[in-house]
Amino acid sequence: MAECVNVSSSDVLGLAQFAKKYGIDLTVVGPEIPLVEGIVDEFEKEGLKIFGPNKAAAKLEGSKVFAKEFMKKYGIPTAKYEVFENLNSARNYIWDQEPPIVVKADGLAAGKGSVVCRTLNEAQIALEEMMLKQIFGKAGRRVVIEEFLVGEEASVLAFTDGEVVLPMTPAQDHKAIYDDDLGPNTGGMGAYSPAPVVDSQTLQLVQEKILEPTVRGLAAEGRKYKGVLYAGLMITNEGPKVMEYNCRFGDPETQVILPLMESDLVEATLAVIEEQLASYRLQLKNQWAVCVVMASAGYPGPYERGKEIYGLDQDFGDGVIIFHAGTKKVDNKIVTNGGRVLGVTAVADQLKTAIEKSYQAGES
Repeated sequence: MAECVNVSSSDVLGLAQFAKKYGIDLTVVGPEIPLVEGIVDEFEKEGLKIFGPNKAAAKLEGSKVFAKEFMKKYGIPTAKYEVFENLNSARNYIWDQEPPIVVKADGLAAGKGSVVCRTLNEAQIALEEMMLKQIFGKAGRRVVIEEFLVGEEASVLAFTDGEVVLPMTPAQDHKAIYDDDLGPNTGGMGAYSPAPVVDSQTLQLVQEKILEPTVRGLAAEGRKYKGVLYAGLMITNEGPKVMEYNCRFGDPETQVILPLMESDLVEATLAVIEEQLASYRLQLKNQWAVCVVMASAGYPGPYERGKEIYGLDQDFGDGVIIFHAGTKKVDNKIVTNGGRVLGVTAVADQLKTAIEKSYQAGES
């Protein structure tokens, strides 16, 4: 469904030149790095339509310290936290805490900068790796140490034009590599939507206590937010709390959220860009969607690339979509080129049916 072009997603100027040269009518930004580096500002300067927050607004994902201080300022529910730039100060603070605790690198770390530490020794190691060994580069110069939230995770993504906020169907992803939530964490091994833990009452709370105050607060700071706002939540006994913000469609939740949209996605993105969301009607399907990630053997550790993928051209039946992630075209063949290779999504009237259809398509 797409032609891949050899331009890096972080080459902001190169992408703007490409879009201008080929008359691209609409650009939707996927990764976080170009957003944080100001791709939206560059495209808008060239008069190009682009969907996503500008550099100032994208700081919400680009800096965890900024996000935590922003939430504290505007009374948005989140975990208690402290910020440290000095390793010794951070060490001393940790020894006064009760595990488990969470250690987060301030900047972007490809989704790996948040470490849940079950013991104080694990927290010490995480601190040293971020601040001393700098395994995430400058992203770990500052760290956030926060309380461990107990509850069930969920994700709510919403369209916003800086004023109106329209949430999509809530989703839940599963990060552990193996069945039954076992094994090391990954970028996400699958997701399903809707997430029963976010019922209509909880979604209303998320809208009123999290999404709308976030958009209003950013506007008050001179950071008008236009795009999709992703709230990574923990549904606790005290209500929903924000664990993190993303300024983009998140993977693999997006692979189950977008297929449940009855409305046209392009119309939604244009309504956001043109600040006409108030007159846009978001219609959602009353169905279930399940995405199962097909990964390379060895992931999230070392894995091989370049293995040919067979069977992509077959008919998988209604309601099945194969999303490419870590793939590459070589000599007219599709081969593996990453840890998470394919996202196999199925939509059905029943959750059990959607799960079965997704696994059947993956096995064929």
